This record gives sequence, C-alpha cells and structure tokens, in this order.
Amino acid sequence: MGEAEQFRSARQFAAWLGLVPKQHSSGGKERLGGISKRGDVYLRRLLVHGARAVVGWRRRTRANPSPWISGLLARRPMNVVTVALANKNARIAWVLMTRNEVYRSTLARPAA
Repeated sequence: MGEAEQFRSARQFAAWLGLVPKQHSSGGKERLGGISKRGDVYLRRLLVHGARAVVGWRRRTRANPSPWISGLLARRPMNVVTVALANKNARIAWVLMTRNEVYRSTLARPAA
C-alpha cells in the first residue's frame, strides 16, 4: 500500500481498495453499481471477511446492538451492509495511519 498520505482522502483510499460502488452516471442522474473490486485484493478480502464476521455476529446474537449496523440491516441485504462496514473500517484505518494515532473506541452515551 505504501504511505497513507498518497491518498488525498479516506474515500480515495476506499476507492483504491475497491470498496466503493462503480458509477454509471450520466445527465445528472446518479446510477451506482456493485463494488469496483480494484486495488489490493488481499487487503479488501481481509476487510470484507472481518466485516462479515461482525455483521453475522450482530444478526445472530442481538447482544450489544450497533444502531448503525441494525439500521442498515433493516433497509439493505446482509452483503451490502458487510461491504459498507468494510468501507467504514478502511476509512477509519486511513485516518489512523495519516494521523499516527491509536484507535480509541468511544461509545456514544445517551443524552441526559
């Protein structure tokens, strides 16, 4: 992959991995297809398999539900949610690499 700074944004990094939809847009009408599957096959496979494990576990257990994953599962098929989570994880990884930070999980607390 090289240096994370070679990508201008996290979206560009996710696009390089092939985790964003192909665009077939014309005349101001946006049409999105399946993921482009470009870039590093091994890294994309690891991100997708990791996301598949999390989404499957969330569907089976219902323990400690993630509102983001639950909301997507209510509207979209499991494979779409899996790739969306892989995309999200890739973007988080890009931010961590460019800022030289360690991941800190911050759970949103309900407003008092």
